[in-house]
Amino acid sequence: MKNYADLSVLTDKKLRTLRNNLNNRLESFAKGGEKHLPPSHMLHGLDEGDCKSLLENVHSEMKKRSK
Repeated sequence: MKNYADLSVLTDKKLRTLRNNLNNRLESFAKGGEKHLPPSHMLHGLDEGDCKSLLENVHSEMKKRSK
């Protein structure tokens, strides 16, 4: 699992990619068909709760940058 404690160091593009991956992962959890992610995947090791929490943080960071 990668460390996402400080989202301000990510570029805008990486932040959008992370948001999209989180949305897709949460959709997979909702459908009950989530796949095992390889260790190289940016969301490897995160459960559904972790993904929701990180997505909220990503949205906050994106909102902060849009001002």
